Amino acid sequence: MADSPQEWVDGSAVRLDRQDPYLRLQSITIYVRDLDRSLSFYVDQLGFQLVFDARDKEFAGRRFVTVAPPDGTANLTLTVPERDSEQYKLIGRSTQITFVTEDVLAKFREWSARGVRFPFAPRLKRLKYPVAVRASGAGEPAAQSEDHPPIWGGVFARFRDPDGNSFSLVSFDEVTHAVEAQRRAIAEKLEAERRAAQELDIAKQVQARLFPQTLPPLKTLEYAGICRQARQVGGDYYDFLDLGSERLGFVIGDISGKGIAAALLMANLQANLRSQSAIAVDQPERLLRSVNQLFCDNTTNGAFATLFFAEYNDAARRLRYANCGHLPALLIRADNSLARLESTATVLGVFKKWDCEISEVEMSPGDMLALYTDGITESFNDAGEEFGEERLVAALCRHQALCSGDLLSAVVDEVQRFSPREQHDDITLIVAKASF
Repeated sequence: MADSPQEWVDGSAVRLDRQDPYLRLQSITIYVRDLDRSLSFYVDQLGFQLVFDARDKEFAGRRFVTVAPPDGTANLTLTVPERDSEQYKLIGRSTQITFVTEDVLAKFREWSARGVRFPFAPRLKRLKYPVAVRASGAGEPAAQSEDHPPIWGGVFARFRDPDGNSFSLVSFDEVTHAVEAQRRAIAEKLEAERRAAQELDIAKQVQARLFPQTLPPLKTLEYAGICRQARQVGGDYYDFLDLGSERLGFVIGDISGKGIAAALLMANLQANLRSQSAIAVDQPERLLRSVNQLFCDNTTNGAFATLFFAEYNDAARRLRYANCGHLPALLIRADNSLARLESTATVLGVFKKWDCEISEVEMSPGDMLALYTDGITESFNDAGEEFGEERLVAALCRHQALCSGDLLSAVVDEVQRFSPREQHDDITLIVAKASF
């Protein structure tokens, strides 16, 4: 038995579950004498859409034109048959084709004003016996009584094209009701989509406020961060934490997943870090253990985050850091040598019993630190090549004379030129340059 309409999407014949092969009516052929005249009639007078206009080499270059009513669910192919063919004799007869509309009178007036020929005005029709549909799908007349008046009714008309081919135009009560129900459903869907888009836009604005709004001043370091999200909201996170005592915390993270779910986890991680950042200076390990515990407690199984946390001492030019399963930070020295700050711990949110090691490096004048997410290095070009760490280092060195903010924009622009198609992952980058 055929599946119920609810299992099909938007009235189309394409099922999401792929259980049944795709099948639809390709076209019904209408034989005409002049294609251009007929095309003008169907498109200009009836308001049909031109689907295609082509010639078939197998039939001596004979031209075929296909048109479709506005809903696009059926096609009419117009063709001019040979004069001595049986098909030519069919021109000007009844096509046995019926078009259904919710309002025959409105179509009658509209098309009559455009010159469409109707042999008679629309007529009202009503059946004495409605059709009852059994569970098997078969129809049979239903019993009629005074308590159950006829429920099937409609309006009927006929019209002709320029060649005299005739068509039926009908409306049924049930069709009208169904169209109205469909309109309501579409209106409700559009309104739901509008509300969802509005709420997503609000979420985007809220998340934008979660990124640093001010940059605490440092004497020996100039820095900036940027995040270009692939969607309206995302799971990349960066932050600058004012730890007091001439200390600044640098944070960059990448939450598993994408979209709203990742954005919520990102907000959760940010809240945990900011609320406990006071212990970062003296006990960074304790801070990260606590953040991991809260992340485990507040997220579902399978959710995790990579994180790079660093505490910079402005007076001593010292950087203490923990790399929790994140990509290695890049420390480009003034002489262009490269140090990679590799992982010192595993990711956050997977293991409740978790610990980390704190490593330390000094930043000398002219050194440059870059923290980034895989949206940069895993951006692909049309040849399937990754932007990669090597190109990132080259881009950073190429633009190192710029201030941090301009340097960020220049590097990210290079990434997006390298991968010009739709962005599939958030792109986040922090750059910090040690001043002389």
